[in-house]
Amino acid sequence: MRIVVIGGYGLIGGYVTARLVRDGHTVVGVGRDVRAARRRAPGVEWVEGDLAAAGSDTWRPVLAGAGAVVNCAGALQDGPRDHLEGAHVAGLRTLIEAGVHAGVSRFIQVSAVGVEDGPGAFSRTKREAEEVLRGSDLDWVILRPGLVLAPAAYGGSALLRALAAFPWVTPLVHPGAIVQVVSVEDVAEAVTRAARPDGPARISVDIVASRPTTLGELVACLRAWLGLAPAPVWAMPVALVGLGARVADALAWLGWQSPLRTTAIAQLARGVRGEAGQCVRELGFAQRDLETMLADWPAGVQERWFARLYFVKPLTLATLAGFWLASGLIGIARLDAAARVLTGGGLDGGAARLSVLCGGVIDIGLGLLVCFRRTARPALGGMLLVSAIYILGTTIWRPDLWADPLGPIVKVAPAAVLALAALAMMDER
Repeated sequence: MRIVVIGGYGLIGGYVTARLVRDGHTVVGVGRDVRAARRRAPGVEWVEGDLAAAGSDTWRPVLAGAGAVVNCAGALQDGPRDHLEGAHVAGLRTLIEAGVHAGVSRFIQVSAVGVEDGPGAFSRTKREAEEVLRGSDLDWVILRPGLVLAPAAYGGSALLRALAAFPWVTPLVHPGAIVQVVSVEDVAEAVTRAARPDGPARISVDIVASRPTTLGELVACLRAWLGLAPAPVWAMPVALVGLGARVADALAWLGWQSPLRTTAIAQLARGVRGEAGQCVRELGFAQRDLETMLADWPAGVQERWFARLYFVKPLTLATLAGFWLASGLIGIARLDAAARVLTGGGLDGGAARLSVLCGGVIDIGLGLLVCFRRTARPALGGMLLVSAIYILGTTIWRPDLWADPLGPIVKVAPAAVLALAALAMMDER
């Protein structure tokens, strides 16, 4: 069967796509940026498209000949790249209409547990999406997974690993909240069963492990899975975490999609609960419990590296932004003193002042650009280039500065290495 997977390279979509290919289906994966996906999964037909913005003309050729559509796309809350109403409701309505005209018979919607009575824009738009689908002429199946865990880490599951690897203590908000998890492989199994032409239709199914756990128990299990010694739980003040969530909301407007946002904290406060027996009744299989799924995914050094570097990445970027901004501002503020460093090497006074001024502007520009997700990578490359120019220029004009007791030039090299390390951590998927 030809199956179209919307959001085909995301955490859930990637495993769904791989499972459908393994089952012998012809899979069309749709996403906003499919360049890396084409390299990772060349056996999939990849199409670039945004569910929130695509019109019927975009979907008609994509859906031609498809027997089923699986929608794994979604957003946590509004931001510069995400619009809940568009991604969850308006875009889905357009996709469904195009699917009906294209003769698609089955539509699988990956939703989330708890949205039927959850507060906030996320749950509301997810509910509206389900209502839109129920009102269609398609044979629909709505799958509502709990907290999805996978061998790969992204979003909330990545944050949980980082918290599990935190040194000395485990900082958590709402550690007693009930969290029902589900393996991403079980979600993919549910999708492949729901996509069968003779499968059940017009049903909503929770997909969660039968044994509920608290958030504290979940993170403790992840810590043991990483091979780390147990650590006491620090129940963080809700107000402090709320402040951090609002900061994360603000950073989203710079392009940084943190899972620690106000919507996620609100969902966690309610807990992540579903009815485990639904999947057994409707789709004929039971979900693995937390201990079983972790036993199936033995952790190695790469998991520990990722977990320990998770919080180091934003700290590295913030340090680099502060370093380059301070360097540029101090140089411009003390223009004459900075220019004397160059005139001491024989450079003309006017040329020295101009060089310091230009260098300061460049430093400030790089410090600002690294704050934005879209421009952070080229800014880090610029920092490496400018650092090399500074070192080369100093070696030519003022080699004596290498022996300066305060080490102003020696310190450029560690800053460049920090930029190199940040470049290595920039990928998010």
